[in-house]
Amino acid sequence: MSAPANTQLVAGNYYYDDLSKGAFFSTGRIVVTETHIVNFAGISGDFFDVHMDDGFAREQGFPARIAHGLLVLCMVDGLKNRADVKLQAVASLGWRDWNFRAPVIAGDSIGATITVATMRPTSKGDRGVVEMRFDVTNQNGEVVQSGSNTLLMRNQPPK
Repeated sequence: MSAPANTQLVAGNYYYDDLSKGAFFSTGRIVVTETHIVNFAGISGDFFDVHMDDGFAREQGFPARIAHGLLVLCMVDGLKNRADVKLQAVASLGWRDWNFRAPVIAGDSIGATITVATMRPTSKGDRGVVEMRFDVTNQNGEVVQSGSNTLLMRNQPPK
């Protein structure tokens, strides 16, 4: 039985056929640290000054050096995967229309509201493709990033 549209999902496992357009959930939150930023720079090779140099970032109008946009996206994907709402996905099919709307700095707490935007069964009908809309907010409720992630999801196992 699918969740009614515009319903907040509660903790549990959700297969493709348990979802409906408009159903949503919120992730937990994580504090972005200076260590996250420095480690991500090392992993990605992105040592751009706005991420590494407080003085440069301030000269550009930011309150301090800012987290990499892709770091925040990665952290939010991790929050999705650790949420009490367990999406029974097979794989991520892609990210699209991702927008960096406001800076994230060390000390900010981020979390996301994730909403089922679209759904369609696969051509074989044994799985489904779900587009999940993300609205990432900081501790002040300001949307700092937004976009969509498309997931290939399993159907309920036969009973």
